[in-house]
Amino acid sequence: MSAAAPRKPLKPLDQALAELLAQATPLAGVDTVSLFDADGRVLAHSAVSPLQVPPQDNSAMDGYALRCADVAQPGAVLPVSQRIPAGSVGTPLQPGTAARIFTGAPIPAGADTVLMQEDCTALDDGRVRINAAPQLHQWIRRAGEDIALGAEVLRAGTRLTPAELGLAASIGLAQLSVARRPRVALFSTGDELVMPGDVAPQDLPPGRIYNSNRFFLRALLLRLGCEVTDLGIVPDQLDATLDALRSASGGHDVILTSAGVSVGEEDHVKPAVEALGRLDLWQIGMKPGKPFAYGRIDNAAGAAHFIGLPGNPVASLMTFLLLVRPFVLRLQGVQNVAPAVTPMRADFACPKADARREFLRVRRNEHGGLDVFRNQSSGVLTSTAWGDGVVDNPAGQTIAPGDTVRFMSFAELLS
Repeated sequence: MSAAAPRKPLKPLDQALAELLAQATPLAGVDTVSLFDADGRVLAHSAVSPLQVPPQDNSAMDGYALRCADVAQPGAVLPVSQRIPAGSVGTPLQPGTAARIFTGAPIPAGADTVLMQEDCTALDDGRVRINAAPQLHQWIRRAGEDIALGAEVLRAGTRLTPAELGLAASIGLAQLSVARRPRVALFSTGDELVMPGDVAPQDLPPGRIYNSNRFFLRALLLRLGCEVTDLGIVPDQLDATLDALRSASGGHDVILTSAGVSVGEEDHVKPAVEALGRLDLWQIGMKPGKPFAYGRIDNAAGAAHFIGLPGNPVASLMTFLLLVRPFVLRLQGVQNVAPAVTPMRADFACPKADARREFLRVRRNEHGGLDVFRNQSSGVLTSTAWGDGVVDNPAGQTIAPGDTVRFMSFAELLS
């Protein structure tokens, strides 16, 4: 009897991510969309400002525009020669006068400062008393101080947020060119899976479980701007798996599955993908989430990416967040796909080091530290709903209360 082949060493997560991103060539195709529909999309072409912002010097306060030289000391009284609301343009300011001015209104020629109305007293005879010594150029927003004419305001590859949409509107853009949405086919495998609503909890047969992965994977893909085709649950049969993959490969950029990529007798995804293209099975040095598969399935247009996630819910979620999320963003042209890491204080102990890089579900507490969820099993989805992020703990590293750890927020990872 021949000896079993030695196990391959675990692939470091950073290496796995680098190899995966090397396959993520940005998709061809650009959509032109209204600013109203651009939130969350990825900018395809940089936006250059056709004007300066503000377009001219304007008042930062409600008050009075005047010449500093006309107010030698507090108590000076000046006639009010004009009133300039926002959206209006005044006339040149005559020496020895003041202009009533409102926030955003252009500074009239001849004025070199603005006194806010709290530092002035309007008199009944149409004059104003200046109660504070003015400073040259105070409360004046300079033309172009925010955006210069011809400046690159938004760079290609930016994932647009409401702030960027407002910025684009401020330079007069009504539409933006964005990367087209990745088309993703999603399905689960496993005869043990049941859809919520199909069987009541009290009637759930032994050995059957509800398909939770389908819901969070679909939601995450939609948040990343994908068009999702949900193929549901594919039976644990080779022919059914082959049919699902053939169907999915034709009109999609990515095929994403959960479960079924191991070497068990009932796991048919591996032989099916290999029959239609190529597949690499990775054992990644991360916990939860060791099994992971990447491959390509040939089609008339070339090939569709195939990604297989583990079946355990937390393992599936974490491999999506740390591997699939950056992959999908890179397909849309985003370059910086690394999640932000914040040093924080651990208010818990992890005395047993793990051989794999571990992602512990944690929650910020009222003392500015982190608490850890009591059960870190890869099947305990409660830990992800309870927590607001994970601690990225290196392999072989213990944690003692008070240690500084690397925190990654779900607020970013789930967006």
